[in-house]
Amino acid sequence: MAIQPKGPGATTIMLVEDDHVVAQTLTDALESSGYRVWLAETGADARTLLEQTRPDLIILDLMLPDVDGLVLCSGLKAIADVPIVICSATPQKRDAILGLKLGADDFISKPFDIYELEARVEAVLRRTSQSRAPAANPSPPEHIRVGELIIDRSRRRVTLGGEPIQLTPTEYRLVSALASRPDEILSRDDLATLVWGYQDASSGRTIDVHIRRLRVKLAHGPVAAPAIVAVRGFGYKMAVEEGANGAAA
Repeated sequence: MAIQPKGPGATTIMLVEDDHVVAQTLTDALESSGYRVWLAETGADARTLLEQTRPDLIILDLMLPDVDGLVLCSGLKAIADVPIVICSATPQKRDAILGLKLGADDFISKPFDIYELEARVEAVLRRTSQSRAPAANPSPPEHIRVGELIIDRSRRRVTLGGEPIQLTPTEYRLVSALASRPDEILSRDDLATLVWGYQDASSGRTIDVHIRRLRVKLAHGPVAAPAIVAVRGFGYKMAVEEGANGAAA
């Protein structure tokens, strides 16, 4: 079920991949870069391995023999808050968006460039490490409040009018970035860097998708949410005054 990891203390990656050639290629490349790799070839193996261990990151194929990879993505997130990078040749274009919505931290299509994949893995790990590391002085506030929207950083919890709002990890990072700098316009590239730790050609479009989903969730809260306003040609800002969400991008 798993390749025995090599060496103590290294960053661990669980690779969920049933194609032996791809699995071996990824394992060789990642181990040569200093990572320890565990391999799970089925969804059942992945769940078992994750329950027994706590890898630092998961690389997940969506086309597995025993389970839909999107369902597995959500299931793995329910077991442990481990960052997930989807790496798949799925022909469904919406699978990338659905994967991010279900909690994945990034998506890369097959065939992939191994150097790009490693760069994205490093970016996700760096972002996760920064979010979990003790904050440098002066420490940021544990709570961010904009109107009736409150973000509890210590619990990674968002409430609106006292009621919890269920957000994906990406949506949480996005609303935190906007709320921490209220009334300040953040470009799509700025938001991509704050949310994912890097920019690429598709960042702007992906940010727009997450903004729309975030607006919908906030609009269903018990009270009016602070407006997320699209500033044409620039980016987005969270308005200090409460009200309906701003115009679509």
